[in-house]
Amino acid sequence: MIMVGVLRHQVTLLIGGEPPKASLKAVKETKALARGIALRTSANHLPLASFNQRKTFLCKAYEDGVYLKNPGASTGTPNPMTDPAGMEVMMDGMKKNMAMIIPQTIIMGWVNYFFSGFVLIKLPFPLTLRFKSMLQRGINTSEMDVAWVSSLSWYFLNLFGLRSIFNIILGEDNAMGGMGMAMGQPGQPQDFSKLFADEKDNLELTVHRWELHNVEKRILKKYRA
Repeated sequence: MIMVGVLRHQVTLLIGGEPPKASLKAVKETKALARGIALRTSANHLPLASFNQRKTFLCKAYEDGVYLKNPGASTGTPNPMTDPAGMEVMMDGMKKNMAMIIPQTIIMGWVNYFFSGFVLIKLPFPLTLRFKSMLQRGINTSEMDVAWVSSLSWYFLNLFGLRSIFNIILGEDNAMGGMGMAMGQPGQPQDFSKLFADEKDNLELTVHRWELHNVEKRILKKYRA
């Protein structure tokens, strides 16, 4: 499974090619949204006047769409079926999904066909009956100790538990980071106009409590003799 995972990682890199570079306008959208989040989370570290000044500036910028890629364009998420960039993202995600799903299905079918009903190991610690369905897949018996692990269950345990091994062998940013997890649909373009509107509402609802308010009195009260 480790060798197949390494091979799958290399195939995923070959299929994906060079990762697309984000445009300057796309980076500006993301950083502008992060700026509002940082202001909300660090609001209490700023004096009230400084916080209000920043909040007013960002709320107006979010409302006017200053940080959008195309401020004058119509709002809404672009249709990935008609947007070339969205179509490219979808196709890239589908190719990577196929590179992950096909080898995984073949190995699981091979294990299930040739080793169905096999018991491989016994865990060196006791477990409750809740783990029986997870550790004894393919074995329908109620008398067997829960600590015994079937071949199919051992495959799934390795599938979910090899991520740390792949991080050591292939690096932290390897293509096997999501191994064993449901791949889901490829990422869809985000509607930053809606995200900016939501962040504007969040900023307006943020309650400011300056942490240095009456700090002298609080220090004297805490450390008075």
